[in-house]
Amino acid sequence: MTQIAAPSETLQLLTRLSQKPGVQSTLLLSREDGAIVQSSGLISENTSANPNTTLPASGENDAPFTNGRRESGIHSAEDVARMVHGFVAAAGELAKNLEDEDEVKLLRLRTKKNELVIVPDAKFLLVVVHDTPPA
Repeated sequence: MTQIAAPSETLQLLTRLSQKPGVQSTLLLSREDGAIVQSSGLISENTSANPNTTLPASGENDAPFTNGRRESGIHSAEDVARMVHGFVAAAGELAKNLEDEDEVKLLRLRTKKNELVIVPDAKFLLVVVHDTPPA
């Protein structure tokens, strides 16, 4: 697997976003295959697959962590990356089918517990997972 380098401005943005209140995790994914380039807040199942993570890898029986807390409902960084990559691909197909030359610029998915903000660009997918604001 080749190492993908993100521009320093993107990494600075990722760092700033990860420090905002309510942010549980951030991910920078390769647009091509969904590989994790950089992450914070979510545990990686394999430290060699995610050398830039800020937290240690989980054991097989451990629940993943967010911001150092055990969270049974949150998946590993690899699981989130895989699901987000598929979601972005499906949304991209929808946009193309609605209008030929159109593309997705921003995806926002809100659940009861979390909100995901996904910003696709040519090479990367920026993902921010944060607490759902109270209604």
